[in-house]
Amino acid sequence: MIRRGLRTFLIAIAASAFLLTAAPDLQQAASTPEVSTHEEVAVFQSRVTLIEVPVVVRDRNGHPIGTLREEDFQLFDKGKPQAISKFSIEKSGGGKAIAVVRTPEPRESSEGKADPPSLIAPDHFVGFLFDDVHIKFADLVYAREAAQKFIASTMKPADRVAIFTTSGQTVVDFTEDRDLLNKTLFKLAVHPLGRAVAEKCPTLSVYRADQMVNGHDADAIALAAGEVQSITCYGLIEYQSAVDIAMGHARTVLEQGRIETNAAIVSLKDVVRRMSGMPGLRTLIFASPGFILSQDQSSDEGPAIDLAIRSGVVINALDVKGVHAPAMFSAENRGADVRGGRLDRADDVTTSGTLDDLTSGTGGRSFHGNDQTRGLQELATAPEVFYLLGFSPQNLRLDGKFHSLKVSLKMPAGMSVDARRGYYAPTHQATAEEDAKEEISQALYSRDEMNEIPVEMNTRFFKASESEARLSVTSRVDVRKLRFRKADGRDVNDVRVVCALFDRNGTFVQAVSKTIEMRLLEGAQQNDRLSGGISVRSDFTVPPGTYVIRLVLRDAEGQTMTAQNSAVRIP
Repeated sequence: MIRRGLRTFLIAIAASAFLLTAAPDLQQAASTPEVSTHEEVAVFQSRVTLIEVPVVVRDRNGHPIGTLREEDFQLFDKGKPQAISKFSIEKSGGGKAIAVVRTPEPRESSEGKADPPSLIAPDHFVGFLFDDVHIKFADLVYAREAAQKFIASTMKPADRVAIFTTSGQTVVDFTEDRDLLNKTLFKLAVHPLGRAVAEKCPTLSVYRADQMVNGHDADAIALAAGEVQSITCYGLIEYQSAVDIAMGHARTVLEQGRIETNAAIVSLKDVVRRMSGMPGLRTLIFASPGFILSQDQSSDEGPAIDLAIRSGVVINALDVKGVHAPAMFSAENRGADVRGGRLDRADDVTTSGTLDDLTSGTGGRSFHGNDQTRGLQELATAPEVFYLLGFSPQNLRLDGKFHSLKVSLKMPAGMSVDARRGYYAPTHQATAEEDAKEEISQALYSRDEMNEIPVEMNTRFFKASESEARLSVTSRVDVRKLRFRKADGRDVNDVRVVCALFDRNGTFVQAVSKTIEMRLLEGAQQNDRLSGGISVRSDFTVPPGTYVIRLVLRDAEGQTMTAQNSAVRIP
């Protein structure tokens, strides 16, 4: 399956030679060459014709269900029912093993060497974003332990994990190195940006400060003024003076909270942007106690959600606060001020609600509970099976606006549904060239293979130094079975060949794009002169290491495709 996700990316073109193995007389048959190539910067823009909607259905125990049929689903676009034109049941994860090809250097013999190993190509990327700006140290310890247990017991060979923080202090990019991940987790610490101010007397949360300054909440103001008048604070001063002090402090706390919230949202967008280029399923786990969006920040989380939707990144949230004690043991029932208890409960609901808004907007989930190890494993583990629904919007306006989606079951029977929450309409009608680029773009960032165009791929490298190697990937394309169009007495077709390198952790390294332009004389495609195929060479300069090679071909006339995986280790 070609992975979902609408994204824009640029494939840089590396200068390389084009090899043509057809006989020379084929090129000289007419003044116009029968076969030529050109290189170009391939900019792939997202388009919308068929909207794909991944859907996970779970039973009461949270286990994925894979036995439903197309007629069991209902799909709505802006509340209007849509006809499902595509339906499939997909299995995720598993990690396909790719043989690491033996690629001896020129003049190097490979005799006597053992068969090369295989590489489990990464296809599930889990990014942990720890909100070390808002989190308390005790909560950070529990969240860190939950992540360590996931790495030790649940992380699969095809998984790649990265660790990010909202402060930017502790970061490790996607890797399979469990020791490195555990060392990074151990370094996590609390990095508040304005906590020192918030802890001054009177003690105010951002929520209470927001209620005082923007909500004019009399209970919140009275509680803060009462603390100012306490013997541990300013002491016995006039009530109005206490109110003035409390309000001044509330404005300071609110500004510091705004700065911390902005840091969290900016970090969230940065991590989503980083994950958008990974080739496979992408899950972001936001480990946070939640935060308060003040009235002037009420729309700030929207761009982060929009970016995640466009990039195909699912945001899940782990509420590190857990579940608080039952009401009978709460501070309120031990004699604390009822007004303070109300504000504290509202604070918890509001911060948790922010996490729910972030996750539900991308089709993700939030976990609010004390068993954070179980919660994190549920959030970080890719579902074993999911459904892919597709539909073509009718009378779609080319205005670039967001369309909300809803997927439901005709007979829920205790089952829950997690699905993509929306998509963006295009701003113009897609051209044939844009269609081709979009298909290639999705295929390039997938791991699935197709073989509609016969091609043989060979690799070879030469080490220029201990730190630099030149890798050549030669693709021999059999064009004889392609569909051709008649034009000016020629058989016309173009084949786009894109060869991309990813490192062993799935990070995009480099790509080369070439187009084979064929203007064959009549009957040439059946001629033995093309029996050897047409060869295209893509050259890369890279440091030694193990790389996944992704080769994608698409012809313009038949719109057939081939996508192949290979791997190479340069010692």
